[in-house]
Amino acid sequence: MSSVSTSKVGTSKVSTTKVTGKKITAVSLATGLGLLTLSACGGSEGEESAKAESKTVTLVSHDSFAASKDVLKEFEQQSGYKVKVLKDGDAGQAVNKAILTKGNPQGDVFFGVDNTLLSRALDNGLFQPYEAKGIESVAEDVQLDKDKHRVTPIDSGEICVNYDKKYFADHKLDPPQSFDDLTKPAYKNLLVTENASTSSPGLGFLLGTAAHYGDDGWQDYWKKLKANGIKVVDGWEQAYNEEFSGSAGGKQAGGDRPLVVSYASSPPAEAIYSDPQPKTAPTGVATGTCFRQIEFAGLLANAGNEKGGKALLDFLISKRFQEDMPLNMFVDPVREDAEAPADFVKYAVKVDEPETMAPDKIADSRDQWVKSWTSLVLK
Repeated sequence: MSSVSTSKVGTSKVSTTKVTGKKITAVSLATGLGLLTLSACGGSEGEESAKAESKTVTLVSHDSFAASKDVLKEFEQQSGYKVKVLKDGDAGQAVNKAILTKGNPQGDVFFGVDNTLLSRALDNGLFQPYEAKGIESVAEDVQLDKDKHRVTPIDSGEICVNYDKKYFADHKLDPPQSFDDLTKPAYKNLLVTENASTSSPGLGFLLGTAAHYGDDGWQDYWKKLKANGIKVVDGWEQAYNEEFSGSAGGKQAGGDRPLVVSYASSPPAEAIYSDPQPKTAPTGVATGTCFRQIEFAGLLANAGNEKGGKALLDFLISKRFQEDMPLNMFVDPVREDAEAPADFVKYAVKVDEPETMAPDKIADSRDQWVKSWTSLVLK
C-alpha cells in the first residue's frame, strides 16, 4: 500500500517515510486497542436507536493511515459525521485483530487490507457488501471484488527494496537492482525486511520472490538471503524508521542497514520532508525487486454505524480524498481522474514491471508459504 511524519510509504512519528501499503509517513505509533468499541450485535430497541443516531463514524486502520485535517474536516461538515481513527498496528496485525473482533467490531470501516491478505478477510466474513458511490471512476484492474463489492479499492503502489544512496556512494558500491543481486556477497548483512506473518510489506516481498522464482524456487532463494545476513523485524515502522540508515528516523535511531523492504514511493517522502528539500531523493529503489500492492477499505460486518460507514467509503474514493493521499500516505490514487501533487510526481520512482500474482493464487498458497517461510527463515 509506505514515514517522515507522513505515513505509509511508508510510517511512525519523527521523520520517516505506503505506501500504504503502501505503504511513508511519520505517523505516531498505534493508539491502543479499545479506544472505541461499538456494539455489533442487535440488542434492545434503545441500543438500536442509539446506533441509528450515532454521529461518529470510526475508521479502523493500520499505523500508516493519514489524511490532511482540512480534508477530513470537509467530510465531517458535508456528512455531519465526526471521524474517529483507530490505528491498530501493522496491516497484518490490524487485519488479524479485525477478524478476531468481527462479531463486535471496533469500528465501522476498515482501511488497509491489501491484495496479499484480501482472501483471508473475505473468507472470514469481515465485510458486508456496499457499492461505493464513484466506483465507476476507479480503474478496473484494481477492482478485485467488483462482483460482490465487499471491499473498495483505495490506493495502489509497489513494495520494493529501498537503498541509502549515501552509503553506497561512500563505499563505492553499486546499489542492488534485482532479487538476484541481494544474494551477492557485496550486500551481505545490509538488508532488513519485515516479518511475512505480521507485516504486509514483509508478506508482499515474500510473494514477490514467489512470483519471480516460482513455487519450486523461492525457498532456495530465501536460503541464500538468510546465508547473506538478511535481518527480519516485526513491522515496517521498525524496519524503516529504526534499522534503515537512509531514513530520517533511521539516522536518528542509529540504523545501520542501507537496504530495506519498503515502497517505491518512500523516496518522495524522504525528499519532500527534508529541510532543505534536496534536488533528488536521498534514497533509491531497486526496481527489479518490486511487487504490486493494492489497498482496500470495507464496511465492517456488524458495524454500529452503517450509514456513516457508507458515507465514509464514498469519501475515500472521492477525487478530493484521492488527490490528498499521495503526500500523506505516499501511495498512488486509484481514481483515473485524480492527479498526484507535483512534488510527489517530481520524486516518484516509476516501476514499469512489478511482480504480480493472481488473487486466487495468493489465496491458495499464502498460508502455506508463510508457514514454510517462518520455518526456513526464523528458526
